[in-house]
Amino acid sequence: MYIIKFPGIAEKIIFLYRRPTAKNNKCMRIKKLSEKVVNQIAAGEVIESPASAVKELIENALDADATHVEITTSAGGKSFIRVSDNGYGMTPDELSMAVQRHCTSKIFNDLDKIYTFGFRGEALPSIGAIAQLTLISRSAEQDCGAQIIISGGKVSLVQPAATNPGTIVEIKNLFFEVPARLKFLKSEQIEANAIKEVVKRIAISYPNVRFTLSGINRSKLDFLPTPGDLMSRVAQVLGETFYENSIELNKVSKDISLKGYVGIPTFNRANTNQQYLFVNGRPVQDKLLFSAVRASYTETIPKGRYPVVVLLLNIDQTMVDVNVHPAKSDVRFRNPAIVRNFIIDTIRQALIRKGLVTSSTLSTSMLSSFHNKFGKPLLNKELDIKYSPSYPSHLTFQEEQKIFVDYSPPGITPITNAVAQDEIPYPLGIACAQIHQNYIISQTHDRVVIIDQHAAHERILFEKMRKILEKERLTSQKLLIPEIIDFIEEECNLIMAHADHLHKLGLIVERFGAGAIAIRETPTILGKFNASALLRDLLDEIIDDHTTDCLFNKLEQTLATMACHASIKSGRKMQIEEMNALLREMEKTPNSSQCNHGRPTFIELKLRDIEKLFGR
Repeated sequence: MYIIKFPGIAEKIIFLYRRPTAKNNKCMRIKKLSEKVVNQIAAGEVIESPASAVKELIENALDADATHVEITTSAGGKSFIRVSDNGYGMTPDELSMAVQRHCTSKIFNDLDKIYTFGFRGEALPSIGAIAQLTLISRSAEQDCGAQIIISGGKVSLVQPAATNPGTIVEIKNLFFEVPARLKFLKSEQIEANAIKEVVKRIAISYPNVRFTLSGINRSKLDFLPTPGDLMSRVAQVLGETFYENSIELNKVSKDISLKGYVGIPTFNRANTNQQYLFVNGRPVQDKLLFSAVRASYTETIPKGRYPVVVLLLNIDQTMVDVNVHPAKSDVRFRNPAIVRNFIIDTIRQALIRKGLVTSSTLSTSMLSSFHNKFGKPLLNKELDIKYSPSYPSHLTFQEEQKIFVDYSPPGITPITNAVAQDEIPYPLGIACAQIHQNYIISQTHDRVVIIDQHAAHERILFEKMRKILEKERLTSQKLLIPEIIDFIEEECNLIMAHADHLHKLGLIVERFGAGAIAIRETPTILGKFNASALLRDLLDEIIDDHTTDCLFNKLEQTLATMACHASIKSGRKMQIEEMNALLREMEKTPNSSQCNHGRPTFIELKLRDIEKLFGR
């Protein structure tokens, strides 16, 4: 018995702990677990929720070359799940083996080359250990199908069954054998939405397959096949709005390729739920890939916002390991830095090629907000006299004409040089006016553009500074007293392996005996900052992502602040010539659709939408 006390308080016992021994605890004896317990443990890793059960069954159907997968659920999958397919099916002998652990037709010896979703042979026996599982299957060569039932790990004999070629899997009362797990499930609606999300993700990477999802008290989801047309399937899943605000990717190198669609920076969301990532057709939730997407939009999306992307990464099977976790949602790359940089370069180049772009024009809801709420003429409302133009109530026609010709509302610079609409050759058009000494109004042949003068100039200055940063070595300042930071030897080696790159960015480090690094110089542009904290962040990034981006990002943040302070301020009156010069600079500046903080620098109103506002 161990008694743990606070020092100086001998009477107060905090807790008692009796070490279990073979004499007083029979559980200390080593013994083999029963098959039922083994399957329940495996089920805890493979089947976390109704959605994960649906995922496993859909993947089995796709491995069987199904072209139509139907999913039916009840109570969010808690009480009933049915997945049927028209794949090649199983014989009675195969059916009896399919419910045994580690029996599979997908691999034999080579785990380095896995071309199927499943390969462990764990899903069906795991489900059968915690639920009531029924399998009905028939291969095309057989006249009659077969059926087998598992309930709480107990397997029935194979029985004949009438069915079409393919496989039907039914799950009833999921987790009835492990009621503690039921307490951790969410509401029926949340679980049903999770199942819907699983179907959507898998459907994107298999446009040639039809997926149907139905259930009690929910509308039917039906993704019709679009063979060879990824965009049509993406539009089915994410909607036409994403299509209108996305950029296509298609880049191929020796052992790796990337295709898909990425949303323009102004088309973003509050979370990563609409980032659909695939590796060799397998939907994944991989930290490295999320990191690459985030880095691709570093300077174009506000903090706390996330792009909408659909990325299908194909890579040589020997360069990726999918045998990392039973759920198969994580992967490991042999050369993670190569993969990460490939994704970042592909997305950034696509954004640059797209050039000046902002999210699509006004939605129906936004358009309706412009209209008078009650449908009455605005002139029927009482006008605030102090904002009404002051002129006599009885004027001749000639006098009225003179007033309207000479009158210019406060804060608006009138256009001086008229340009024919069909002769405007610039993407951002010709500047017409400035309102509130903050926004520039320009027009093209089919739209009106409103530009935030401060945000636009801020981006122009920042890109010029960043170009210098990328091409030239930054000056550094020597520390009067070098900062010494202790690391383990392996961490020191990792940091020193990147010392040359850090030197170009103005951070000079060197070994300081065993298990320590000395920071001798830091980038002058950063001024006073916590260099030791930065170096530890660099180490974490080197370990996780094999990069040193956090130093470059910190430098960019400083440049962004400098650009913000040096740019045209809100409230400054600009001449037409200055406005047009700013627009021309925007048109040749990368990423000029967003300011350094990720906010849009301009918005567009298409002429057809303006006409809708006036009922034309």
